[in-house]
Amino acid sequence: MSADSATPDLFGLEPRPGPLKSFLRLVMIEHSIFALPFAYIASLTAMQRETASIHWWQLFLITMAMVGLRTFAMACNRIIDREIDARNPRTAGRELVTGAVTVRLAWAGALVAVVLFLGAAALLGPLCLALAPIAVVPMVVYPYGKRFTNFPHAILGFAQAMGPVGAWLAVTGAWSWDAMLLGLAVGVWIGGFDLIFACQDVAADRAHGVKSVPARFGIAAALYGARACHVVTSVLLALYGAVTSAGIFWWIGLVIVVVAFCYEHSIVKPYDLSRLNKAFFTVNGFIGITLFVCALLDLMVRGLAM
Repeated sequence: MSADSATPDLFGLEPRPGPLKSFLRLVMIEHSIFALPFAYIASLTAMQRETASIHWWQLFLITMAMVGLRTFAMACNRIIDREIDARNPRTAGRELVTGAVTVRLAWAGALVAVVLFLGAAALLGPLCLALAPIAVVPMVVYPYGKRFTNFPHAILGFAQAMGPVGAWLAVTGAWSWDAMLLGLAVGVWIGGFDLIFACQDVAADRAHGVKSVPARFGIAAALYGARACHVVTSVLLALYGAVTSAGIFWWIGLVIVVVAFCYEHSIVKPYDLSRLNKAFFTVNGFIGITLFVCALLDLMVRGLAM
């Protein structure tokens, strides 16, 4: 690491972040919080059914696989979209646009991340490794989606839906319709809040031919679509609870999630997007963590041993 990236200069300016920190900013590593809790719910439910105990090594590998795949997806997204980002005032400060991260470094990070994912998948078993490419492909297709469809949010939702299904497969080695229900809930949920997030870029998207539901149909239509998605998410989570014989803590968690959805949609209006980031980051992060904690308590009450 060079001296100017590690220490302040003589004029007291802030030190420039090193390559690793810049890359982690680029891929927004902290946003793994959105998908990880649902992979944990799926894997721990499967473990409770299989042996009624947590297999920590499997859980560690699932974590590495999820973080690796998401990091790869975000790096590809930023690389592929860097010219679009440069034309949008909201995203013009991103690291690949400003030069804080080079394209070569971003590709190197993406390669490391996908190797981490594939390595974790291989250690989880031959079936997981064989199915790994199915998880990788939509992660690369998604950033191109906004160039050929008004519904790129659906591609993102499909990509994210595979997390819980893959986590269940990693534990049991078998297909599960229960996990599919949870995966669909996650996919519809994430597709819904991506509709909200895309509302802030309507002007730039229309100016530069970037496709999305808000750009094509308007902000009001996108917000109604997001509400519909989150109603469906709630129904799917209820069905998942029913088919997995969930107990009281799961249902308490689901009630909290529904209340959080109502709050999220109450603070974002077609004529007022000032609290959009709060709705997107804070509320959805809260939803994932809360439901995971409630699911874990429920599984422990039902006999899951630490």
